[in-house]
Amino acid sequence: MPHTVPLVGRSLHSRVEAIEAGWRLDHFLAVRFPEYSRSFFLKLIQQQSVQVNGLSVCKAGHRLRAGEEVHFFLPLSGSSELRPEPVLFDILFEDNDLILINKPPGLVVHPGSGHKNGTLAHGLLYLHHDLPGVEEGRAGLVHRLDKDTSGILLAAKNESALRAMMAAFQDRSVEKVYYAILLRTPQTSSGRIDAPLGRHPVMRQKMAIRQQGGKYAVTKWHVQEHYANGWCLVKIGLETGRTHQIRVHMASQNTPVAGDTLYGGTAPPGSGITPFRQMLHASSLSFTHPSTGERLSWTAPLWPDMREVLEQLRALPEK
Repeated sequence: MPHTVPLVGRSLHSRVEAIEAGWRLDHFLAVRFPEYSRSFFLKLIQQQSVQVNGLSVCKAGHRLRAGEEVHFFLPLSGSSELRPEPVLFDILFEDNDLILINKPPGLVVHPGSGHKNGTLAHGLLYLHHDLPGVEEGRAGLVHRLDKDTSGILLAAKNESALRAMMAAFQDRSVEKVYYAILLRTPQTSSGRIDAPLGRHPVMRQKMAIRQQGGKYAVTKWHVQEHYANGWCLVKIGLETGRTHQIRVHMASQNTPVAGDTLYGGTAPPGSGITPFRQMLHASSLSFTHPSTGERLSWTAPLWPDMREVLEQLRALPEK
């Protein structure tokens, strides 16, 4: 039963439109405020920090009615678990609104289970103490990369830039290009994979193609180089940005990312080449600047470990 609870912190609110009537509370909040994650809202709801028409609601599945006012309260900045820490990473570009980073492999983006310290978010907060989204551990980060994926990441330095760039990613106006080394060469030189993704039904740390209940996901690829051992280098474009999307989609074609032990990319014995992480690199982002309206394109150079594997592959003798 909803009830009143005295709350502290910065308040944000939104009115439920007729088209949104019947929506779950957590879904409504995640759609209306895309700069915050659904898990963040679940935590706020559990803490009774979300109110509907002035009454605290403790169920994420609470169904909303048209015209209702939804408020949520951000924790005071002093209560955030995220603290500034020096973390090494390369900055490709920075202005008053944005920071573009070349994330090294092995660096976790956001704090989470097993990674309470030393993340990219901690490092960004060390450089800039007033980044948006600190309360949920975001520290201005607009999107994410897996721990062992290297490459370009975008962060925002103020709330308006964060909202604008989150919306740009949602409406797919941001162009994303990746490079991956695959353990086997696809049967065709290019292709498009349209297969919905969701959590694996048994192994919860994995994602899987889920025809029922999965989220729309599209990956386009084009082979760039072939190697004597059957491996190849591919250029990948994403129409969507689901968790583990490239890794799952390429593995579904029996062409897993080399070094990706979670999805079958372990190098076979005797291959002579042993990647120590998944050979996947976020190469470039193209987007419209939230303040100037200028279309920008930035590229992050390959990390040395991936360049070294490519050199080894190119040096293999033809069979």
